[in-house]
Amino acid sequence: MTTPRRVLLIGMMGAGKSTTGRLLAERLGWPYLDSDDEVERQTGRTVPEIWKADGELAFRTEESRVLAQACASNGPAVVSVAGGAVLEADNRVRIRQAGLVVWLRADVATLASRVGAGAGRPLLEGGPAAALARLSEERAPLYSDLADLVFDVDTMTPPQVVEHILAELHERAGAGHA
Repeated sequence: MTTPRRVLLIGMMGAGKSTTGRLLAERLGWPYLDSDDEVERQTGRTVPEIWKADGELAFRTEESRVLAQACASNGPAVVSVAGGAVLEADNRVRIRQAGLVVWLRADVATLASRVGAGAGRPLLEGGPAAALARLSEERAPLYSDLADLVFDVDTMTPPQVVEHILAELHERAGAGHA
């Protein structure tokens, strides 16, 4: 087995994908891509602006487009995949084929404490805890199916997760040279 060209972080909003992704990319010396940041950079609009003006479907289309770009890019990268990207079958195929998939799994209570009132997160308007419970139940089987590695981040810090991912990459690189 060889070292993957990409590490893709999946999981719910509030699981720590962005923080962990930035730290991991820094440690690896790889570029870092965040799906939501890329949508905002390429469209010139925030995620809430896209949702309000054009609706969820327009956002999901942009989300899929930037994920396809990230998965097809040359060279290695760490990619924080938007939480809902796994809902689209084509995105699941892209994610699965693009590299090492790491699910940052967290309890709903942990997610709710991290996202607070849900400001800037259209899916959480009107009650973050209930929305997170519903979304987590819907998405967990998809995350589970895609994940090469799973870390329960309720009790792990992003630096701890990074160390575990680096150890896995090191082990895979060693196995590739055996």
